[in-house]
Amino acid sequence: MKQKGISSFSGKRVWIIGASSGIGEACAKALLRAGAKIAISSRRAERLNQIASLGNAEQALVLPLDVTNQTQLENGYQSILNVWGGIDLLLFVSGIYIPLRADDFDIKAAEQTIDANLLGPMRAVGLVLPEMLKAHAGHIAIVGSVAGYSGLPKALAYGPSKAAIINFCEILYYDLLPQGVSVHMISPGFVATEATAQNDFEMPALISAEEAAAEILSGIQAGEFDIHFPKRFSRFLKFLRILPYPIYFWIVRRFAKI
Repeated sequence: MKQKGISSFSGKRVWIIGASSGIGEACAKALLRAGAKIAISSRRAERLNQIASLGNAEQALVLPLDVTNQTQLENGYQSILNVWGGIDLLLFVSGIYIPLRADDFDIKAAEQTIDANLLGPMRAVGLVLPEMLKAHAGHIAIVGSVAGYSGLPKALAYGPSKAAIINFCEILYYDLLPQGVSVHMISPGFVATEATAQNDFEMPALISAEEAAAEILSGIQAGEFDIHFPKRFSRFLKFLRILPYPIYFWIVRRFAKI
């Protein structure tokens, strides 16, 4: 059984959480051009309003919120239900990246990362699932990272949060496929965003947010579960997962140089 894609985004109702910058902003703009109706959320209302102004008055809903706040998420989704009656696609892009290594480990930063990157999407999925299950239709797309494939330097909290997203999406797919709800697990490599601008090392196969958005939306249209890119980098990291640990750590030390 193959899960459904979205043949055309025209007229589709999409809730993009994390839409004010980077990949989320690029997806929002691409979906507006494709004729979708978008509800856009993040903490930065001013940025959201700028994006919304690119569409017509009926095309965009601006719903500022913090993904760590359950009440704000509930109010945002209720606003969508009041106006549209539901959504066709939840696209969860929001996340934070705080570089951490063992010699500067900060438990507060780790808790903040897990709350935003793992519990945030879980909260959103928990809100939209009842209506999707009732309709036996809908799409859930969550942006994780290739950093979730295996342990990488400077990702002592970020990596575990993204590894958990992979596990979460795999189980969602297993449970929801028979119900007619599609799940899309999105694992980008290095993308030029405000978050990756913090990195002080060379980022291999770096792509733009617009390129990432194109990969994501084409993957959702095709009904793909495992959307990963750029392939030349993500396939290499997938290969590293199957290697014995001594070889894996040798390669990481050799190529990371950090």
